Amino acid sequence: MNMKALGIVCLLLTGLSSCELKPADALEAHRQAITIDTHVDTPMRFLRDTFDIGKEHQAPSSRVDLPRMEKGGLDAIFFAIFTGQRQRTDENNTLAYQMAHEMIDSTEKAVKANSQIAELAYTAEDAIRLEQAGKRAIYLGMENGFPLNKEASRVEEFYNRGVRYITLSHTKNNDICDSSTDKEGPEHDGLSPFGNEVVKEMNRLGMIIDVSHISDKAFYDVMDQSTAPVIASHSSVRAICDHPRNMDDSMIKLLAAKGGVIQICILGAYIQPEDTTSLNYLKHEELRIKYNNWNYSSDEQRKQAWAEWRAIDEHYPPLLPSIADAVDHIDYVVKLVGIDYVGIGSDFDGGGGLSDCVDVADFPKITEELVKRGYTETDIAKIWGGNFLRVFRQVEAAAERT
Repeated sequence: MNMKALGIVCLLLTGLSSCELKPADALEAHRQAITIDTHVDTPMRFLRDTFDIGKEHQAPSSRVDLPRMEKGGLDAIFFAIFTGQRQRTDENNTLAYQMAHEMIDSTEKAVKANSQIAELAYTAEDAIRLEQAGKRAIYLGMENGFPLNKEASRVEEFYNRGVRYITLSHTKNNDICDSSTDKEGPEHDGLSPFGNEVVKEMNRLGMIIDVSHISDKAFYDVMDQSTAPVIASHSSVRAICDHPRNMDDSMIKLLAAKGGVIQICILGAYIQPEDTTSLNYLKHEELRIKYNNWNYSSDEQRKQAWAEWRAIDEHYPPLLPSIADAVDHIDYVVKLVGIDYVGIGSDFDGGGGLSDCVDVADFPKITEELVKRGYTETDIAKIWGGNFLRVFRQVEAAAERT
């Protein structure tokens, strides 16, 4: 075991606080931590043959690649196997299922092409093992359970393909549960009966349940049903930014009481309320209406919409919150429930980004802000990966007991 891995294990096992750090110590504290970003949407780019994750790209067109992970001292990352929610027709169900497998295939291909510096990861311990080998750990999470299509057996199918968490829904209701942002309102009053099956199957397999995007009632249903801790892979604090995608105090308290973790999302609209008068916001709203509230008629239309979204951001740059604003959310969680229940899920390549943190290469700047606020080396190790790894291990252990 190298010194970095040994240090993080000792800190987490002993629970001892490090000495107060000076600003000059921030980079070393960042390097010593096992750092994990629990949500990015980079696999959508793998469907384009021209995107090479082994080469360095530039924001805003891309915010994640292996060279910038190395620059930013990021050891592990969860790539989202994302499918947008469409009408639940047989055709759309089949398309979502096929797209999920295509995205996994293309991610496997991209990682294999860079096998000297990255490897697919499947267990909590893989993050440490691969860091020791000098490689980046690439995990898979599924954002939106749409591809399951009322077939609980598909949970195991995707687990066997390497998926280690499922974000139960996305921006609209699905067969599993209600979404926090579906304009049509609740459909199931929380989890559906099929959703209960999915939760049980995820617990059985040792797959992490992700409650980001789901409705408040669905969250409470999950907390009642799950026999293992859960995560919010990319959510922030509602008391600071009143958005239905964020978690209120009661939810955060219950999440922590059950041993889970909230991974603060650094997407601007979840850090600070959006300026609804800005050209960026108004142009995006026009685009949402144009594409029928993101109900795409084809994959080509989806790609076109994303291209137009990026063009808006280039021509009408959004006024983004800062790292300090994002760390306010971390501070809030720590004061509310303690240091053991908070982490970071950037949502890069899916809208995430701050004025002074535009890609994964900028992650040490977050640690610099944490040090300025008095967080210790132990605290930083927990925020950047230790808390999440604890949950991951507990989910694995719960499955072993099932």
